[in-house]
Amino acid sequence: MTAPGRRRLRLHGFEPASAANGPGTRAVIWVQGCTLACPGCFNPETHARAGVGDRGAGEAGEVEVAELYERVAGLADRIEGVTVTGGEPLQQRGAVLDLLRRIRTGTGLSTVLFTGYDWPEVRRMRELDELRRCVDVLLAGRYRQDLRVASGLRGSSDKSVQLFSDRYTHADLDAVPEAEAIVHPDGRVTLTGIDPPAGW
Repeated sequence: MTAPGRRRLRLHGFEPASAANGPGTRAVIWVQGCTLACPGCFNPETHARAGVGDRGAGEAGEVEVAELYERVAGLADRIEGVTVTGGEPLQQRGAVLDLLRRIRTGTGLSTVLFTGYDWPEVRRMRELDELRRCVDVLLAGRYRQDLRVASGLRGSSDKSVQLFSDRYTHADLDAVPEAEAIVHPDGRVTLTGIDPPAGW
């Protein structure tokens, strides 16, 4: 068993500066692995436990939480917060909560977490209290194509928004752009947001 100080996270990608994954400019962490596999998910390549990352400027694969935290902390003067998405972050709860705890205690950055688990499922998790302490905004629920809305950071209308702090309002979430295209120095393009353009 890995000691808490040496926890590792299966990472799909890392984007140091996004405007479409929560309020303000944010670092985005895509985790690798999701067994929920919602039909129509925009990130199906993140479902396998092991996968090849293609998002952001980061290296995919297992990373130590401490190392990932240092990357985030090094951006703290340039970003407003961090968004963790996937994949399914809550299927790596130990590592994700370790990271979020470090961000909460070591920086002034805000935190947004996307999960495919619905709110009643999250409420039954024994880590709920820790999640509340470490997260400002939780967006919960499986993506449903038949209920697609693609606004306010919600892909479908069944998703709930839990505000665990007074840092943001629903209006702040509604103001987030639905999509963006990030062009990296090496020419790669990352399409991201709640409603990225198809066919690019």
